[in-house]
Amino acid sequence: MLNTIKKYFKKVKKENSEESSIPSYDFLSQKLPRIWTGVDLDGTLAYYNRASSYERIGAPVPAMLALVKKMINNGIRIKIFTARVQDPEQVLIIQKWLKDNGLPELEITNVKDFNMQRLYDDRCIQVERNTGRLIVDN
Repeated sequence: MLNTIKKYFKKVKKENSEESSIPSYDFLSQKLPRIWTGVDLDGTLAYYNRASSYERIGAPVPAMLALVKKMINNGIRIKIFTARVQDPEQVLIIQKWLKDNGLPELEITNVKDFNMQRLYDDRCIQVERNTGRLIVDN
């Protein structure tokens, strides 16, 4: 398991350096945008089960919390990607949860844009770009 995680981090680091070396150009703001990585909240960064509620976010998932902290320490821009943000009252709940769990005040969104390079989510299935081929773990 540890070797798999190490291989994964090596792959992510390589992909990050390749993708960030050719940034897209934002003609509206006339500046180069920063790429970012989305991390889902419920069921990915925080435990989610029948006891979870809209008013309460579950305990952190240790492996994901460590991964997010490592990415932040490596200069990767992280956004919390969650449907909860549809309700403006949830933003304060999420910000408090982040602070209580040792994370900085991260951006919170439910909108993808062309600068999102990666998304960690418990509901996603990766599809190979431009082929429709599903990428599955063996």
